[in-house]
Amino acid sequence: MQAPPPEHCPGVESEQAGLVSACAGCPNQSICSDPSKKLEDPGKALVAAAMKDVKHKLLILSGKGGVGKSTVTTLLTRYLARSCPDNNFGVLDIDICGPSQPRLLGALGENVHQSGSGWSPVGIDDNVCLMSIGFLLGSVDDAIIWRGPKKNGMIRQFLSEVDWGNLDLLLLDTPPGTSDEHLSVVSYLRDDNAPESMRAIIVTTPQEVALLDVRKEINFCKKQRIPILGVIENMSSFRCGHCGNTSDIFPAKTGGAAAMCAEMDVPLLGSLPLDPLVTRACDAGEDMTTMRNETTEALASICAKIMSTF
Repeated sequence: MQAPPPEHCPGVESEQAGLVSACAGCPNQSICSDPSKKLEDPGKALVAAAMKDVKHKLLILSGKGGVGKSTVTTLLTRYLARSCPDNNFGVLDIDICGPSQPRLLGALGENVHQSGSGWSPVGIDDNVCLMSIGFLLGSVDDAIIWRGPKKNGMIRQFLSEVDWGNLDLLLLDTPPGTSDEHLSVVSYLRDDNAPESMRAIIVTTPQEVALLDVRKEINFCKKQRIPILGVIENMSSFRCGHCGNTSDIFPAKTGGAAAMCAEMDVPLLGSLPLDPLVTRACDAGEDMTTMRNETTEALASICAKIMSTF
């Protein structure tokens, strides 16, 4: 590229590059619209340089909103960091319009500092750090009203301008769907020389209305050549703390995640119950993985399967 892209640039790898109204007047328009030239986003080289010491990237995905991706990301991070104290973990919150990780990880009100090596992520524990647009807002109630290109630019900054240091695993909390943010992060992080360095976990709930969209997410991963570690079924059941009876809040009338995984040939990592203790701990930004209950036992099994693949 010979000049900075315009604000609503569709991206140099887009089929619309150099052709849409946002490209009018851009000095690079003739380069982008030339069908004989295949251009690579110059940001990809910057991301590769910034992430060279990050060994593994794990995308937490779901085609459906409200299934608990952010909560699962937090639980996995907390448990892995506690059970592997010699390893370093990072969390990148790329849900630009709904950043949840600062609250879930107890970092509300923290500030991001900038140095010669870039933005410094916020330290959560000795071996956990976090970066989120939530740290850059004046108030937790501020709305992000951005179109796709601006969100994509923010994601590129998070990947190329944050001083992540040496990480064994970076977990990326994503928004629902298969849209701009997902395509951006996949295009920036994909390494054809090390395809296993970026993998995905899919989160779902048992009911069919969630599974319908999660199937789309699985197909997205297959089309984008993203290895899937497996599926986590969240909110699989609820055990009453008073009477002890178990209820299916979200009935798995079509077989739930287990049937879907068998149908689509992806592993089922395990199921997490609907647990009021998790809700309270997340709202307070506290670590509940030190407790001993049904949730942490299921979490231990899931994390053991995850770590066995690295």
